[in-house]
Amino acid sequence: MEGGCFCGKVRYSVSGDPVAKALCHCLDCRKITGSTYSTNAIFPKDGFKLVSGTPKQHAVKADSGNTITSHFCGDCGSTMWRDGNAFPGMMVFKVGTFDDVNAFDKFKPGAELFAPERVSWVPEMEGAAQKKAMS
Repeated sequence: MEGGCFCGKVRYSVSGDPVAKALCHCLDCRKITGSTYSTNAIFPKDGFKLVSGTPKQHAVKADSGNTITSHFCGDCGSTMWRDGNAFPGMMVFKVGTFDDVNAFDKFKPGAELFAPERVSWVPEMEGAAQKKAMS
């Protein structure tokens, strides 16, 4: 599966199946997406390949104390993936950056992370596990 940023300068590919699919309602994800939550597919890092471009990085210390790094295009600003010691050996991809127009259907979330932080007018996703944090 391939993906990239909005302007096309940074391109990546990832192989294999995701180990998890989740919506995230944390405040970081709200800021990164400019929306109420992010839709994520978590893949093992060993299936990742940077195809072109050089993403910029921004690292923050999460409330858990773990450092999480966002990888984004320095030109258009699209965050494509995140990684860090909160999920060792894994990469969290923003589903909307995949090229496949059916990616949101293929990666239907099985969990909602930071569910207590959900915006009041966004309903709980039917059938998704409701978690207080990342794990």
